[in-house]
Amino acid sequence: MLMTITEVSEKFELSQDTLRYYERIGLIPPVNRNKSGIRKYTEEDCKWVDFIKCMRQSAGLPVEVLIEYVGLFQQGDETNEARKELLVEQRMQLNTRIEEMKKTLERLDDKIARYEQTLMKKEKTLTRTVDSV
Repeated sequence: MLMTITEVSEKFELSQDTLRYYERIGLIPPVNRNKSGIRKYTEEDCKWVDFIKCMRQSAGLPVEVLIEYVGLFQQGDETNEARKELLVEQRMQLNTRIEEMKKTLERLDDKIARYEQTLMKKEKTLTRTVDSV
């Protein structure tokens, strides 16, 4: 089933400009067009859009890395190992960022807990003041 850019945009919650940009810079392979020049996305094209969206938005992979991956893919099966190595390296970097974010989250939780303790002490003081009136 072929889809228009409008349908793909809605399905993946990406703007049409973003889809055109991804195609222009090589993040997704060129999309076939009908006689009128309108893009017609195949199921395979949609899989690429989904993959790039996940890697770019969810995992935060740099555009340059994704362009390299797509370029390697287009070169064929002889690049399988290189593509795997690229993904493994990005996985390691993502894991490092996750660990850093966990530490940041712990620090924020600690800071919030301190504020809550301070506020509770102040509220007790306020309650005593109200009781004595």
